[in-house]
Amino acid sequence: MLWLLPVSSTKSIAIHSITIVARKYYSLRKDHSQKISLDSLKEIVFSIWQDFSTRGYFQEFLGTNCTDGDIPGKVGTNIEGYVLRRLRRANVWPFSEKYKGYSEDDLFDIIEFFFDHISLPLEQGATYHNWNSCGWHYTRFDDLGLGPIEFAQEINQFLNDYGDGFELSTKGEILTLLPSHLRNISESPVPTGDVTVREKMEHAANKFRKYGSTISDREDAIRALADCFEHLKPKIEKVLNSKDESDLFNIANNFGIRHANKQQKTNYDKTVWLSWMFYFYYATLLACLHLIKKNENRIKYQKDDE
Repeated sequence: MLWLLPVSSTKSIAIHSITIVARKYYSLRKDHSQKISLDSLKEIVFSIWQDFSTRGYFQEFLGTNCTDGDIPGKVGTNIEGYVLRRLRRANVWPFSEKYKGYSEDDLFDIIEFFFDHISLPLEQGATYHNWNSCGWHYTRFDDLGLGPIEFAQEINQFLNDYGDGFELSTKGEILTLLPSHLRNISESPVPTGDVTVREKMEHAANKFRKYGSTISDREDAIRALADCFEHLKPKIEKVLNSKDESDLFNIANNFGIRHANKQQKTNYDKTVWLSWMFYFYYATLLACLHLIKKNENRIKYQKDDE
């Protein structure tokens, strides 16, 4: 029998667990080089999935395992088939039964899948099913993206310390973790109203940092930034001297990024130098955009004073 109690009559039952501020304890503070193994990360992700599942965060999309019979979510009753269609990977669902055998790619795929299928349950309209301590059933969910944000914040504590360091972005993509000084650059707002430039820079940053990015992906990202310089060239000419401007294009034009000919310099370690090229270009673009904006404001103020 299904016994559902409205929220108003069950105020003593907490819907969401208390938020605990995460901090690193003594041994982790002492030894910053400690890394999480793949097996440990799999267990951690399983624990995080259990926590969010218990609190109803996956009910909207993946449904509820009710003692009176499963209640499907938006993806339907065949979750395994849905996961296969979305991830193009077999034998990854049910998660609780399969996760121990995951490869790194499997695990990262399922983390991104969870990000896309998680939502914060709302108290309004929620009912508590007390038969066999079934738990809370939700009908309304936050549509502001708070669930994915909370999930990313929780998972990133551990992704940061796995392998070379990773993070789950606000778009739900696993990216390589940047050193703090470069993170400040890549996370800085792009100071322009030019949609073409802003979108190209954001796309380039995601492509360069995405998990599993190839040398070709990274060259494409640098090429996109060089295209931004080309697009902005008339404005850049007003804020940089001709030699500085020439040097900017020299990197992309003569190091096998934009053109292919015998004069190209290609005998360099791309795993090292492509990173330098990308962040040099990205930071220089930000500086140029600030200079362009400053120059445009100066001209505007001069006209206002006339």
